[in-house]
Amino acid sequence: MTAISRTVVLDVRLPAPLPVDRIEIRRITIPPGLAAGLHVHNGPVVGSILTGSATYQIEGEAERVLRPGDVFYEPAGTRIARFDAGDEGVTFLGYFPLVPGQDAEMDFPDAAPRR
Repeated sequence: MTAISRTVVLDVRLPAPLPVDRIEIRRITIPPGLAAGLHVHNGPVVGSILTGSATYQIEGEAERVLRPGDVFYEPAGTRIARFDAGDEGVTFLGYFPLVPGQDAEMDFPDAAPRR
């Protein structure tokens, strides 16, 4: 019989306590070569790559390529400079811890205003 293995792959300390009411989990697929663009989330996001790859970068930090099994953390209110799908696209699970009354939202600060 094989023993169960448990390995911590990401342990994130939030900057302040978060009274989580629910966690929304999304399976997100980005087509090959598509760049999500500079964006900011209204709450923290953690995720794990299922298939494909993505170039991930928090503004001001080094970029890194995420592949299946890799995990990431996008802090609330932080500018995410890149989350660009690789040549094969990317599918990942995103976990959005939400406080009471909150919906997961994403802002694109450098996008042209909508008319």
